[in-house]
Amino acid sequence: MKRIFCALAAVLLLTGCVSQIPQNSDPIVTTVPEETRKETDPTFSTQESEPEPTQPPDAAELLLGEMSLEERVGQLFLGRCPEIGAVTDIETYHLGGFVLFQRDFKSETPQSVSETIARYQSASRIPLLIAVDEEGGTVNRVSKFPAFRSEPFSSPRNLYNAGGMALIESSEQEKCQLLRSLGINVNLAPVCDVATDPDAFMYRRSLGQSPEITGEFVQTVVGVMKHNGLGGVLKHFPGYGNNTDTHVGIAVDSKSLEELEAGDLVPFAAGIQADCDAIMVSHIYINAIDPDLPATLSPAVHAYLRETMGFDGVIVTDDLAMEAITDVYGAGESAVLAVLAGNDLLCATDYAVQYPAVLEAVKDGRISEELLNRAVLRVLRWKLELGLL
Repeated sequence: MKRIFCALAAVLLLTGCVSQIPQNSDPIVTTVPEETRKETDPTFSTQESEPEPTQPPDAAELLLGEMSLEERVGQLFLGRCPEIGAVTDIETYHLGGFVLFQRDFKSETPQSVSETIARYQSASRIPLLIAVDEEGGTVNRVSKFPAFRSEPFSSPRNLYNAGGMALIESSEQEKCQLLRSLGINVNLAPVCDVATDPDAFMYRRSLGQSPEITGEFVQTVVGVMKHNGLGGVLKHFPGYGNNTDTHVGIAVDSKSLEELEAGDLVPFAAGIQADCDAIMVSHIYINAIDPDLPATLSPAVHAYLRETMGFDGVIVTDDLAMEAITDVYGAGESAVLAVLAGNDLLCATDYAVQYPAVLEAVKDGRISEELLNRAVLRVLRWKLELGLL
């Protein structure tokens, strides 16, 4: 009789008809056979549900979480290496890195430069970006001196005219190996500007070809640099074109957005497609995007680069000490505006003035910590990609 009653109770339970079980009855087994539940409950599983896997934080996020505010602000600065006191400045301003210039190689040897850079790295808790402008042609910081190369690297324009992309590729390969051997991990190149006027400031530094061929050149250089573990920086977004030199004054580009997208922006789009590391923004006023602010300080220009062009790497300013910026905004304020515009890394000759200005802007809430952390995280992830972390 008990077996019959238990079976009946189980059936009634399944059909929702059991409302009360007599307290003086024997215990009733209400477990439904798996086969029955599979047929009546499509969500039934014999396995226990497991929580959704979460992505563990990467090394950059972990490092960010343990950094002080002062260290995070310092990571925004790619400072011009001073003639004296470099180690002290690394420790004082927690710099993200140094840019080396000709004076840092003149009268030096590969061994002495390597030792100096190693000393800089040892002084920094967070490994430094060590950058140079080694474009080839008129801009060579290292190969200009015979101690480092028998002759300076040729310009991309001359290399292309002499041997096309193949000669550019072989030159870039040698360049990467030289810079890496010295402890340099970033080259502020390639030049993506499309200049057609021989009198234009950027003419000799540009490839001298169509936007499409310049884009092919950019992709070639980015590929070689990535293969060799050397960081690259496309410059000078959105393109100098035939404009004047912003080192000595204001330059304005009046082309329409359609003209820019069909010309100056093509090489940058090619570089983004090739997964470039970083892009340097110029101080030119781009009327089609923002006629009121130089590109470096323009949120609209940075939004175009991020949202329209889809770039998610590091955005770098041109040197904020250039007169197109300092004559209007001053050193400290320009650095604050550059961070607010969306730059991640500030090329800064005047970092001794700019660092405290940015730090104060974060402390008083003008620059949010969320914005600061986003920028620092991009810098740290670049360092991680370069094998520095």
